[in-house]
Amino acid sequence: MKTILIVDDDVCIGGMLQEVLAKEGYRTARAYSGTEALLYLSRSRPDLILLDLMLPGLSGEELLPLIEDIPVIVVSAKSETADKVNLLLGGADDYITKPFDTAELLARITVQLRKPPAGTSGLLTFSGIRLDTSSRTAEVDGQPVRLTKTEYAILKLLMQNPSQVITKSVMLDRISEDTPDCVESSLKVHVSNLRKKLKAVNGKDYIEAVWGIGFKMNEG
Repeated sequence: MKTILIVDDDVCIGGMLQEVLAKEGYRTARAYSGTEALLYLSRSRPDLILLDLMLPGLSGEELLPLIEDIPVIVVSAKSETADKVNLLLGGADDYITKPFDTAELLARITVQLRKPPAGTSGLLTFSGIRLDTSSRTAEVDGQPVRLTKTEYAILKLLMQNPSQVITKSVMLDRISEDTPDCVESSLKVHVSNLRKKLKAVNGKDYIEAVWGIGFKMNEG
């Protein structure tokens, strides 16, 4: 199930969007300011963001450059072409003007979610690890490492977000498309096995467990 973060301080509009998206089968999250959205993004990674511009605290324009590798649709009352151009050049993936037709917004969301997420094709690298996502193969210092389907999915997710702590719940949600059989009780075992396989090549512990939260790539 795809998660969409709604960043809008208008309670009515946010509530309406939440209801419409839920009916379409999306999971939603809410942030009522740019600062709250930034805090959410430090802990979770939605599949798409609906971003209003006129926000308390950190504005939408200030928040936009801080969002990495997540499609953003700006939803704003600003209708000037110059505003749209600046925001699209500034990192927004699409722009829809308030008031909007919900059918059009849903279509635009569908288009953005069709695009492969950044880092899901080609080669991912991290400190000696090479993960080829087209052939689904892994190497450490040039030595092939055989991974199970679940181990591969976990490593790919962590390498796509190397500086971010991935919570256990987010990890289970994100890898469920590749490994629907992985559950919370077995996740720790899969991560432990993956760490051992990577460490066996050169003695380096590539995955860091953040106690009580989740896992991240070890940048130390």
